[in-house]
Amino acid sequence: MVTGFLGCLGAIKENKCLLLSFFIVLLVILLAELILLILFFVYMDKVNENAKKDLKEGLLLYHTENNVGLKNAWNIIQAEMRCCGVTDYTDWYPVLGENTVPDRCCMENSQGCGRNATTPLWRTGCYEKVK
Repeated sequence: MVTGFLGCLGAIKENKCLLLSFFIVLLVILLAELILLILFFVYMDKVNENAKKDLKEGLLLYHTENNVGLKNAWNIIQAEMRCCGVTDYTDWYPVLGENTVPDRCCMENSQGCGRNATTPLWRTGCYEKVK
C-alpha cells in the first residue's frame, strides 16, 4: 500500500523525488523476488529432503494419544490420493510392524486389510502425489 501511495502521490503532484522513490521500491521488491526464486530452486532438493524426513518422523505419532487429527489427515490423504506412506508403503513398517500398513493403503479398503501382506496396496508414496 505504501508503494502504491508513493506512486499515486508522485504522479498527482508530478514530484520527481516521489516517483523516483516509487521506482526504487518497486525495483527492490523485484530483485528480492528474483533472489528468493533463485534460492528456492537452488535449495529445492534440501527442502524436499527435510520435508520427507519430517513427514516420516510424523508417522511415528500415528498411533499415539492426542493425535487423532494427524491420524485422520493421513487416512484421508491416503484414501483420496491413492497413495501409501511418505515415499512408499514400507514407511509404515517401523511404525505399525512388518507387513502392516493402515487400512486406507489398501486398494479395496476393508477392516484389517492392512495387516495382510497379500492384499493389493497403493505402492506410490504420498509425498510425490501431493507435491
